[in-house]
Amino acid sequence: MARDPARGGGRERLARTSSPQKEPSRPSRLRIWVKRRRSMVRPAIYGALGLGALSVLVLAVRAVDPAGRVRGVAESFSGVGETLGMTVQQVILEGRRNTPTDMIRAALGVSRGDPILDFSPEAARTRIETIAWVQTAHVERRLPGTILVRIEERRPFAIWQNNARFVIIDREGRVVAADGLDQFGPLPLLVGAGADTVGPALHDILRREPEVADRVQAMVRIHERRWNLRLHNGTDVLLPEGAEAAAIQRLAELQREARLLDRPLAAIDLRLPDRLVLRPTRQAEPSEVITPRSGAARRG
Repeated sequence: MARDPARGGGRERLARTSSPQKEPSRPSRLRIWVKRRRSMVRPAIYGALGLGALSVLVLAVRAVDPAGRVRGVAESFSGVGETLGMTVQQVILEGRRNTPTDMIRAALGVSRGDPILDFSPEAARTRIETIAWVQTAHVERRLPGTILVRIEERRPFAIWQNNARFVIIDREGRVVAADGLDQFGPLPLLVGAGADTVGPALHDILRREPEVADRVQAMVRIHERRWNLRLHNGTDVLLPEGAEAAAIQRLAELQREARLLDRPLAAIDLRLPDRLVLRPTRQAEPSEVITPRSGAARRG
């Protein structure tokens, strides 16, 4: 039997239209997450590509003209960074203990909302290291909006008295503070011109002899040549020039053997290696002792 062409074609179309259709599959969690964040991903990708292109451009211009044109490219670079929202949002400071924060803030020279690409970490580091308390500094940018500052401070070593002025110094003799001297705890007292630079050596010698060190109130530099030790009881110990270690060791032996440092002495002179000179405190002479006069007593 011959087929009816019209009926055959209708069956084919029916077969196509009547075939079961698959239900749309539910999107995965990853696809939902990507779709929701598509508005954030694209600007980030474009920004990264733009920064990469500008970096290549800066290197190319620096190779061709390392002086004049680089400044213009840098300005364009910072402008693009501000357009992309890369501004200073926070400053992280590490290692600060005694350095005033207002000094660090002034040395940084940056405020919240400033374009971060306009900020020079190297220039800021140089300015921060001019602060008396700061020994070394490290400054870096962390895009898109963070500045990290890490400092290493100088350690307070002693109080230095010179010309009736008291300051805190470190072991190198650098003045780190002139106010609030009592907030750093008990520190050695150095007195006189030149004591700030050579005092640490004498202090280290004293630490080897605790019997002597515990009784020292001040280390006094005499004419920038030699040292005197002022004890808490008022005694002055005269040390020889250039032979302080041997004299202090000898003084410690005398303290252990004869309790010399506990005696009421005005001075202990150790400047001569073969002798010890002791000067007692000034005692009242008999004529200076006030006693009732016998005649006055009789008259009374």
